[in-house]
Amino acid sequence: MSTETALEVVDLSQTSVRELNQRLHDAASGGPQAWQVVHPGGLHSIAAGLDAPLEVDIEGHVGYYCAGMNKEAAVRIHGNAGVGLAENIMSGSVVVDGDASQSAGATGHGGLVVIRGNASTRCGISMKGVNIVVGGDVGNLSAFMAQKGALVVCGDAGEALGDSIYETHIYVRGSVASLGADCIEKEIGEFHAGELSGLLEESGVDADPGEFRRYGTARRLYNFDIDNAGDY
Repeated sequence: MSTETALEVVDLSQTSVRELNQRLHDAASGGPQAWQVVHPGGLHSIAAGLDAPLEVDIEGHVGYYCAGMNKEAAVRIHGNAGVGLAENIMSGSVVVDGDASQSAGATGHGGLVVIRGNASTRCGISMKGVNIVVGGDVGNLSAFMAQKGALVVCGDAGEALGDSIYETHIYVRGSVASLGADCIEKEIGEFHAGELSGLLEESGVDADPGEFRRYGTARRLYNFDIDNAGDY
């Protein structure tokens, strides 16, 4: 947490999420830049819609859509996160010390999402440029229709990984239950090795890049072809 500005502490057992979020939004035009949220109690939409380089530490578990639409802010969750963590993130970072439920990082355009535990189904669905690093496993249909960015999985991946993928790069250290339509294993070249190493370092994950395998698009389904009808 920043030492240059005063720390603003908000207790969600005494303050509503609406009031917290309004105060965080107001801070974009002047006010505290470092925040600590205590007693989150699994409430939904905490720290949603931030649009300034704030630092927000949340001490406990959060519910749905925490840090959704994040822009510039650095949000740290000292607990687990519910459905839709960092949905449509644009920039900044969202770090979860525990596990994340379904659809973490969905439709994200930029920034970094780090989940130190496991992520459930559809992690990175329709991601459009966000980078996601998962310290554990991901569930079925992760990176479904993923268009851009990178998904790094330090554990295992569930079924239909990368189904209908476009140009997202997927790196998995463990096993993959099955690959989805148009997703294949690909060589890790110099660029991809550098990308993977950089993301592991940036996210603070201690893993050997040489233990990962890369998956991506076969580019067979970009345009409809009757010969590929069975793959859709």
